[in-house]
Amino acid sequence: MDIFNALSMIGGLALFLYGMHLLGEGLEKMSGGRLERILEKLTSNPIKGVLLGAAVTAVIQSSSATTVMVVGFVNSGIMKLSQAVSIIMGANIGTTITSWILSLSSIEGDNIFLQLLKPLNFTTVLALLGVIFIMFSKSEKRKNVGMILVGFAVLMVGMDNMSEAVKPLRDVPEFTNILLMFSNPVFGMLAGAVLTAIIQSSSASVGILQALCVTGQVSFATAFPIIMGQNIGTCITALISAIGAQTNAKRAALVHLYFNVIGTIAFMLGFYGMNAVVDFAFLSMPADAAGIATIHTAFNLAATLLLLPFSKVLEKLACLTVKDIKDSKKELSERELKLLDERFLETPAFAVEQCKVVANHMAEISKEALDCSLDLLKAYDERKVAKVYELESEADRFEDRLGQYLVKLSSKDLSVKDSTMLSMLLHSIGDMERISDHAVNIAEGAEEMHKKNMTFSAEAEKEIETFAEAVREILRISVKCFMEENMEEAVKVEPLEEVVDDLKDELKMRHVKRLREGKCTIELGFVLSDLTTNFERVADHCSNIAACLIQTGEHDFEMHKYIHRLAKGENTPFHERYMEYRRQYTL
Repeated sequence: MDIFNALSMIGGLALFLYGMHLLGEGLEKMSGGRLERILEKLTSNPIKGVLLGAAVTAVIQSSSATTVMVVGFVNSGIMKLSQAVSIIMGANIGTTITSWILSLSSIEGDNIFLQLLKPLNFTTVLALLGVIFIMFSKSEKRKNVGMILVGFAVLMVGMDNMSEAVKPLRDVPEFTNILLMFSNPVFGMLAGAVLTAIIQSSSASVGILQALCVTGQVSFATAFPIIMGQNIGTCITALISAIGAQTNAKRAALVHLYFNVIGTIAFMLGFYGMNAVVDFAFLSMPADAAGIATIHTAFNLAATLLLLPFSKVLEKLACLTVKDIKDSKKELSERELKLLDERFLETPAFAVEQCKVVANHMAEISKEALDCSLDLLKAYDERKVAKVYELESEADRFEDRLGQYLVKLSSKDLSVKDSTMLSMLLHSIGDMERISDHAVNIAEGAEEMHKKNMTFSAEAEKEIETFAEAVREILRISVKCFMEENMEEAVKVEPLEEVVDDLKDELKMRHVKRLREGKCTIELGFVLSDLTTNFERVADHCSNIAACLIQTGEHDFEMHKYIHRLAKGENTPFHERYMEYRRQYTL
């Protein structure tokens, strides 16, 4: 084997790994987060968990990705550890589908139908179709299909390049001697584990082993322990992802490790024990791609059948390894924020959905803060003042964490729909946080009045109450339209925002009149001015949220242009709603 063969093999390996990545990414995009939602809503039925884990992994072509996803679910509290065990087992079965696809490349025969089954004979057509879809189609779904086709074509070309490059090794005695060393069960298992841990994909390492089979020097005696080791090596990805995670997430990663280690030891003891009695003749035969796929599948099926009845034992073993740690108050207060798990960034469609869930919770926090502060204007309560401050602090924390997560997510390859949602969330969370700030300002105004024993006149109190109800209503509509992505509700916000502006101006004039008549004081006037300014600002932020949602639907973020168009009278329903709100909130 010369330098050019070595370079060809390295290039083939690069294409193979990239093709596998491209194929998995395309399949993930096609799923649009649906696979993750299926796992998220999993019942406690272990058989169903195994089947779902196998199905999801077969689709996204990576048991590591599925396991990391499950670790993230457990970390964020979406899934229980007991549910994760069966999915992890199923993921090991699902990953074997890749080896069967790759085994098609070894099909031999002159029959035209057999030749058509050989991927390399039709990958050029798939690659051409894929490139056409990616470059010329405007449909995002077709672009994803194109990515899948190109990924599969690149994967098979890389596999073929590796196979061709290693063929000369059949005549190299040193290569044969190395393989003979790996026929030792311990050395072979360690080699498989290390290789898989380095490239972090059992599917890819099995594919490399299948490519080496073309030399004719890889016997089943060598392939068997290497495949066993590959199942252990694939655990490294989940273990790395569990670093810094919560207790149960670490346990989920350990369940994956224990399942593969115990399964491997049991399978090897059983197999080599039987071999000592029966003497399997096939072990000395050269392995082929189909044979390796068979061993890979047989092991994972046998390990699952063996250990599924003992899933509780695996769970207890993980619990004994990682002891319970009492959550701190800070961890308890951030339970919702655990949905923003770094592991979900590898499945962007699902990560965007998690961001929406967290943003919805943040919207409820801001609404609750404002409602509490408005209640203080009717009846002062120290506990409610403290609650407003607490909610504002929580909203700050949500904006900070969610904003950082969204920025990280924006660097991922997102679909148009997810990218639009991400932009809308980035625009809206700042407005939500500012609403909680204004709630604090209103609470401070109520606190000042209480300490100085100041009260508004009965007439002013009635006017402020009407104004406050309008602000409550506009925030209620805004939060509803944001959480439900409801355009019908969103278009109600801007007319009411105009009414809020009118109320502020009218209340100001009425205060000046009362001041002239000696019915009010200048000091109360300052407080009133601060309150009405905060009311108006809250309405402005509500307007921003609703307008952003509307513009998102139109794929246009020029909110000011949208509002200007409404103000010019280009929307008759707008004025009808405006008059309706004007009558409802009359001072």
